[in-house]
Amino acid sequence: MNIVFMGTPDFAVPCLQALIDSGENVQAVFTQPDKPKGRGYKLAPTPVKELAVRYDIPVYQPSSLKKGEDAENSLKLLKELAPDLIVVVAYGKILPKEILDLPKYFCINVHASLLPKYRGAGPIQWSILNGEKETGVTTMLMADGIDTGDMLLRSVTEIGANETASELHDRLSVMGAELLIKTLQAVKDNTIDPVKQDDELSCYAPMLTKDMCHIDFSKTAEEVHNKIRGLSAFPCAVTMLDGKRLKIYKSEISEENAGNMLPGTVVNAKNFTVACGDGRCVKFTEVQAEGGKRMKTEEYLRGRPVPEGTVLQ
Repeated sequence: MNIVFMGTPDFAVPCLQALIDSGENVQAVFTQPDKPKGRGYKLAPTPVKELAVRYDIPVYQPSSLKKGEDAENSLKLLKELAPDLIVVVAYGKILPKEILDLPKYFCINVHASLLPKYRGAGPIQWSILNGEKETGVTTMLMADGIDTGDMLLRSVTEIGANETASELHDRLSVMGAELLIKTLQAVKDNTIDPVKQDDELSCYAPMLTKDMCHIDFSKTAEEVHNKIRGLSAFPCAVTMLDGKRLKIYKSEISEENAGNMLPGTVVNAKNFTVACGDGRCVKFTEVQAEGGKRMKTEEYLRGRPVPEGTVLQ
């Protein structure tokens, strides 16, 4: 099939690779414009662009698809390409109706949640932040709203008790690629059976912001643990130790009891176990000191012991 692919971050890369490996004719790739990165603020290509260039697939990076010269040129190009399908995976731009209606068959989106739950930009993180036990990937037809189109296929997976958002991201990106290929086969076989979403079951998963990072230890141990998992590795959960920021990347719910200790108090100095508001504890397993590198907690404690009774702010 003739396919135009639209995607930007790492999550979209396995889907593009799967299309290439399956022998589909990827006519063009649309991705976000290069952005400054690193200390030198040099322009860096998106992960999707890097893959497309490797396979000599034409890459287009319009600033907008809705208005202006870039939008006009993009629409003209897409009409010339006349794709059978447009596949969109975490592109980061809204497609106007003229583009949604353009392909011979459909505009298909791969979304990292079990729709209609967790529509929006942060479905992976919010599924963990909210303590969900399972999630998955859904393919759907694109519509005017945000992730509101009719559902096609879905794939379900359990969320590990200590699995972080970044770990789940990597698993779902592979699952998404597999589901995309199954969806394309269903299109070819004419067995697609779109199912409307029940809006009453929907919830929105907005982008994460850095003002979410601070850990409130008055919350339950489960809530604290979910926050650490859900914000890892970006924007990352943070607490204050001796007036400096300490990033917490990974944790576990401890079997230890906090007793009457104040939430945020270090209960066990040997393994960095901290009291929470419900009398239970979380144990930090991977941290990063301000100005330091990310490391296992045991390694961190060898160089910077944290006395029992220390209260994190």
